[in-house]
Amino acid sequence: MNQTPNTLPRWDMQSVYPDLDSPEFEAGFQASLKAIEQLGALFDEHAILLHDIPLAINTNTIKACEIALEKLNTTGTQIHTLHAYISSFITTNSRNTTAQTRLSQLQQHLVRLSQLQTRFTAWIGSLEDIEALIAASPIAQQHAFALRKASTEAHHLMSPAEETLASELRLTGGSAWAKLYNNFASQIMVDVELNEEMTHLPMTAVRNLAFDADRDVRKAGYEAEIAAWEANALPIAAAMNSLKGEMLTLSKKRGWEDPLDVALFNNAIDHETLDVMMHTAQKFFPDFRRYLKAKARALGVPVLAWYDIFAPVGKSEKQWTFNEARDFVIEQFGTYSDKLANMAKRAFEEHWIDAEPRNGKRGGAFCMWLRKEESRILANYQPAYGGMGTLAHELGHAYHNFVRAPRTYIQRQTPMTLAETASTFCETIVREAALARADHQEKLTILEASLQDSLQIIVDITSRFLFESEVFKKRKEQELSAETFNALMLEAQRATYADGLDQEQLHPYMWAVKPHYYDSTFYNFPYMFGLLFSLGLYTRYRDNPTTFKRGYDTLLSSTGMANATELAARFDFDLHAADFWRGSLDLIRTDIDRFEALINEAEA
Repeated sequence: MNQTPNTLPRWDMQSVYPDLDSPEFEAGFQASLKAIEQLGALFDEHAILLHDIPLAINTNTIKACEIALEKLNTTGTQIHTLHAYISSFITTNSRNTTAQTRLSQLQQHLVRLSQLQTRFTAWIGSLEDIEALIAASPIAQQHAFALRKASTEAHHLMSPAEETLASELRLTGGSAWAKLYNNFASQIMVDVELNEEMTHLPMTAVRNLAFDADRDVRKAGYEAEIAAWEANALPIAAAMNSLKGEMLTLSKKRGWEDPLDVALFNNAIDHETLDVMMHTAQKFFPDFRRYLKAKARALGVPVLAWYDIFAPVGKSEKQWTFNEARDFVIEQFGTYSDKLANMAKRAFEEHWIDAEPRNGKRGGAFCMWLRKEESRILANYQPAYGGMGTLAHELGHAYHNFVRAPRTYIQRQTPMTLAETASTFCETIVREAALARADHQEKLTILEASLQDSLQIIVDITSRFLFESEVFKKRKEQELSAETFNALMLEAQRATYADGLDQEQLHPYMWAVKPHYYDSTFYNFPYMFGLLFSLGLYTRYRDNPTTFKRGYDTLLSSTGMANATELAARFDFDLHAADFWRGSLDLIRTDIDRFEALINEAEA
C-alpha cells in the first residue's frame, strides 16, 4: 500500500465477499445456516446427547465421536469466517444497519449451534472412559485436550432443558446487553473545549487526547470524557449489572464455586498459578510507582494525575508515520525469521489492517482470525512510537493465527492466557530494535511507551481484577448503581497506583471505558499472564536464539491443545514458582532503571 503520511488504510473484506448485499454473501450465509442444520441431523442420527447410562467405548461410540469432531470443525470454521466478516463492518461502523441486521439474524442460529456444542459436551460426559476413547481413535487423540476439557465441563452442565433455555435467553439477555454496550459506547460524542473553541468529537478521539504533549489539552479531554461517561452511565451500569448477574446465576446453577473458577478453567490455568503471579506482581508495584514519580519529574509536576499517564516524555522529534512504522516492523520481524517478516508484509499488501480513527469505529486495537492463514487488524493509529508498537503487537497475533493454520477449528481455540504470547514477543522485538537506534530523547520516548503498556497490563489490570472481584461479591446481594461502580473502581485504583498518582484525580469510570467487562468474565488477569509468559520466552530467545526457534512455532500452534502448565514445561518454566514471574518482572525493572537514569541525566 502506498499511503501518504496523512492517510491511513482501511481493511479489505472483498476477498471474502463483494459486499453484505451481494449474492455471494447471501449464498455463504445460507450455506452456513444449512451446515448448522446438518450438524443437528448428524447428532440426532448418532444420538449425540446426554445419556443416563454410561456409554461403553466401542466401534459405535468411536465412529460417532470421529464424525462429530469432523463436522464440528468444518461447521465451526465456516461460521467463524461468516461472523468475522459481518463483525468487520460493525466494529468499524456501529451505525451500519445492514451489518447489524445480518448479525442479529446470524445470532438466532448461533443459539442452535451453541446448543449442539453443549449436546456434544454432555455426550462426552456420558462416556464410560474418555481416556479409552482417546487411546482408541487417532482423531480423538488429535483433539485429546479439548475432549478432556469437555469431559470436565460436562459435570458442570445443567439439565439439557435448562441449557437449551439458557442459550435461548442469552440472545435477549447477556448477548443483547453486550451489544447495547458496544453500540452505545462507540457512538458517544463528546463536547470538549480546545484552544478556546468548543469541539464535538467521538469518544475515541477524546480519549486519544490523553497522548497530547499539552497538559491543558489532556486535562480538557479528561474532564470532558468524565462528564460524557457520567451523562451516559445509566444504560452502561444496567448492562454491567445484567451481565454480571447472569454470570453469577449460571455459575451457581452449573456447580461452580464462583465466576473466577469458570474463568480459570476457560483460561487453562489453576488457582495456584494465578495466586503466585498476582502476589509476585504486587510486590513489584513500588517499582512502578518509582517510574510514575520519575515521569512526574520529567513533566514538571509534583504528582501525576490520571490524564498524565499517557503523556509523552522527552522532546523527540521522531514521528512514526504509518508507512515508516510498516517498513520498520517488517525489517525487524525479518531479524527473527523470513516467515514472520513475510507474513507481516502480506498483511500490509493484502489490506488486513484498518488503522484510521473515525466516528462509529470501536476504540483501541485488536486482531481477529478471519480464515485459513488470514487475520484482520483493527487499530486507531497515532503517528508515534506507541502506534507502531501497537501494530507490531497486533501483527504478532496475526502470526499466531498464521502458524495455527494447519490446525483444526477445535485445536485453534486458544485461551486468553496464551493468546498474548506471540503479540508481546513481536512487540518486544520491535522495541529493542528501536531502542538500539534511538538517541537520548528517542530512547526516553520508547521506554516511556513500553512502560506505559507494562503499567497498564500489570498495575491497571490488577485494579480491574480487584474491581471485578468486588462487583461479583456485591452483585450477589443487589444491583449496583453507577455511583457504586465508581466507588469500587476508585478503591481499586488507590490500592494499586497508591502515591504514584494524584489520589483525587483518578478515573472512576474505567468500568464504562473497558469493553472487556461486557464481552467476557475476568478478561483482565490473562493479559498479565500473557505479558509475563511472553517476556519469559523472550529471555530464552535472547539467550539461545537457535534452540528457541526450533520450538517456538510449535508452541504457538499448540496453544489450543494443552494447558498453560504443560506448554510452559516445554521451555522448563514452572508457573507455580515465584522465581519464574520475578524473572519476567526483572526485565521491566531494568527498563524502569534505564528510564529513571535518563530522567536523572536530563535533570543534571
